[in-house]
Amino acid sequence: MASITTTARRSALTRNRLPRYAIWAAVVVGLVLGAALSTLVGFNPFGWGVFAAIVFTAVYVAWSGVVEGSRKAKDKLATCLVVGAFLVALLPLISVIWTVLVEGTKGLATPGFLTTSMNGVSGIQDNESASDGTKVLGGIYHSLLGTLLITLWATIISVPIGLLTSVYLVEYGNGNRLSRGITFFVDVMTGIPSIVAGLFAAALFATIFGPGTKTGFVAAVALSVLMIPVVVRSSEEMLRIVPNELREASYALGVRKWRTILKVVIPTAISGIASGVTLAIARVIGETAPILVTAGFATKINTNVFADWMSSLPTFIYTQILNPTSPSNPDPSLQRAWGAALVLIICVMILNLVARLVARFFAPKTGR
Repeated sequence: MASITTTARRSALTRNRLPRYAIWAAVVVGLVLGAALSTLVGFNPFGWGVFAAIVFTAVYVAWSGVVEGSRKAKDKLATCLVVGAFLVALLPLISVIWTVLVEGTKGLATPGFLTTSMNGVSGIQDNESASDGTKVLGGIYHSLLGTLLITLWATIISVPIGLLTSVYLVEYGNGNRLSRGITFFVDVMTGIPSIVAGLFAAALFATIFGPGTKTGFVAAVALSVLMIPVVVRSSEEMLRIVPNELREASYALGVRKWRTILKVVIPTAISGIASGVTLAIARVIGETAPILVTAGFATKINTNVFADWMSSLPTFIYTQILNPTSPSNPDPSLQRAWGAALVLIICVMILNLVARLVARFFAPKTGR
């Protein structure tokens, strides 16, 4: 009698619910019918995926409507739409990463790609290279070094200015006219096109040092125009979420305001500030137009940001694609461009990893 009662109770609980294999059955039906429909219009993987997703959603939702009712069916329809939107947004990212990995690995496999420059590499040498790219000469050392130096100087310029500005807005501004004006101009600067920042820096240094002044430092100033508003906005938000109780406790102990900001407020928000600085660096490290306008393009190694033209990874990619070393044989130049693109993505990933480590290291301790 007890077993019969338990069986009846379980049956009542699962009576209006889809079986566990329902979703997998709908997936199989979607794949099969999606392949058939895609074949009718010309089979390709993308079309197969689209048709399979549509068939899966229709089968799964209809099945749920018959067994579970319209309420559960609507819930499953919304879930399918949300998941589908996520996958659609994820596909371009996966496609880009996969393409860069496949094509860029060939460039990284070239001997001397990371340790040599393009100085002395001619189209004749590219024409003599093997079709598989094993004899491709030239590398990105000069551009990698230029990217690191220009970004470093841009960070040195932007971080103090942005952090001090955010400290003023949060701790001293109190909504006065000056703080409102600063906030307005920061918001305007956030939407400035990168080429405008490059033209501003080029015009500024042309006025001071004469026309045609192109150096790595000019490029760093142009990038700092793009970095400062990002640093200001991110740092401001991090400083605002610091509890006022910490400030009041410090003031109650007789600590001056500047020392409270330096020893209490900033250390509490340092993890978020570090993340904001990293986002600002990632924002500008791939800029091409400002670098072309302010630093030009060089094929030799230049470690002095205050003299001569300087190359960067974005400008290297741009010139290798637009003006290949050998127009009759552009494959070596394309191989270098893909390799430089992969290195640029790796640099951005390393920056994000460093930001996470800094945030974890400087995060406030939560122990007793």
